[in-house]
Amino acid sequence: MYKRPGFCEKPDAARGQRAVGHLTATVAALLATVGQADTPMEPRFAPVPVPHHVYDGGWEHFVGGGLAVLDCDGDTRPDLVAAGGSNPPILLRNTSDVGRPITFVDATPPALDLTATTGAYPFDANNDGHLDLMILRVGPDVLLHGKGDCTFAPAPLDTGDHWSTAFSATWEAGQSEPTFAIGHYVDRADPEGPFEACDTNSLWRPTPMGHAETVLEPGHCALSILFTDWARNGRPDLRMSNDRHYYIRDGQEQLWAMEATPRLYTQDDGWARHTLWGMGIATRDLDRDGRDEVYLSSMGDQRLMEQQGDGPAYKDVPFARGTAAQRPYIGDDGRPSTGWHIAFGDVQNNGRDDAFIAKGNVQQMPGNAMEDPNNLLIGMADGSFAERGDVAGVASMHRSRGAALVDLNGDGLLDLAVVNRRAPLEVWQNVTANPGTWLSVALTQPRTNTQAVGAWIEVDDGTAIQAREVTVGGGHAGGVAGPQHFGLGTAQTVKLRIRWPHGDWTDWQTVPTNQNLSLTRP
Repeated sequence: MYKRPGFCEKPDAARGQRAVGHLTATVAALLATVGQADTPMEPRFAPVPVPHHVYDGGWEHFVGGGLAVLDCDGDTRPDLVAAGGSNPPILLRNTSDVGRPITFVDATPPALDLTATTGAYPFDANNDGHLDLMILRVGPDVLLHGKGDCTFAPAPLDTGDHWSTAFSATWEAGQSEPTFAIGHYVDRADPEGPFEACDTNSLWRPTPMGHAETVLEPGHCALSILFTDWARNGRPDLRMSNDRHYYIRDGQEQLWAMEATPRLYTQDDGWARHTLWGMGIATRDLDRDGRDEVYLSSMGDQRLMEQQGDGPAYKDVPFARGTAAQRPYIGDDGRPSTGWHIAFGDVQNNGRDDAFIAKGNVQQMPGNAMEDPNNLLIGMADGSFAERGDVAGVASMHRSRGAALVDLNGDGLLDLAVVNRRAPLEVWQNVTANPGTWLSVALTQPRTNTQAVGAWIEVDDGTAIQAREVTVGGGHAGGVAGPQHFGLGTAQTVKLRIRWPHGDWTDWQTVPTNQNLSLTRP
């Protein structure tokens, strides 16, 4: 049986009684009129004023600009931590009330007074129930242990002096401490660089004496890495997306088999060579066939791939599915786009996943578009995707980097936050009219791996099963720790089951929709 602390069919009363703060004219007007003026189910977002923050810096910050989403004070409201590059990072504490306009205050603690930050990933590194932050830097990375009140304390960590641009973590079978990997970009110490001077990557596994490093080489300038149980056999492997701009000819995408001694999958395993200007990784079972598609952002076409068979063989399908997003869809700049962070989520709650892609020129690369709007690809009934970024109001022309689709005000709709290079951070509230039903599922475990990283959630609405893996990593230089959101169309009840990390599936249970459900492993 499930234990269900925090089972909630109604909004948290304490949250609903908090002071709302000033109601912005833009959001208030849209909230008042959206139900009358909008076409049903057409996505709509309204801009939200937030404290000023810019990701800036020279060539070492052309990449990066990650965004971490975490509840750092235990009030169930997602807070934001954005990398700053040459500026300090910022922590935006969420002060929104349920179903009301989104509000944030700058609550950056002294521990985030850091330089040269490229990204941030939340996870509970020390198993104390408070979310921590892995801060990636051009230089030594920093692990910050959360105190449960949005303040942090530096933790002992020495991962060397690298240009860090990607992170992922998991808990391997039989381990009480996390395994984590850090992806590195160009080796700044190589006098022959930067081209063909990609650094190696690092895998850190727990031992009785602490974490021990395994160097993963060759490195091909990783910009996104992700531990994922792609084969659904209970063992997460490590996927890496690499930037052809610097590896040029000898590199490729990589998938490491996490055996006792890690090894790269090869053609003998069914792995095919893929080369692209890899920026971000996102995975999701879009067609409900029990296998996750892999979506890779890049310069030019964004690479959606479908798994073939049970092995690590993938077929490119971006044009067949309408997900290539290879050029700007508004404006008169016809040069190729540059994609960064990809976030999946059902923004209309109609039961079909959508995809947001943060777009923007690296800096001033003349072969690529400068006027390069973000994409919001809406999932259609036939399995294809259609562009709605301009209709939805999120087609920003800034040079975007990290991003997140997450419910910021507890109303069951996924909102959007985006970090921009040399332009202010942007947040949009989802004000879509007549959305479908939804379910939010938060998993916790006692004593170790408190966020249940590696668990699978399946939700059956009677038509198809949505499957979701709890992971840390992917994206571009940032990620989300928190509940898993499911859009469910018209369903009023669904069946739910969990496969806890390294465990068996629970029995199916029927639960009502339109609620935040918290489940703790017995």
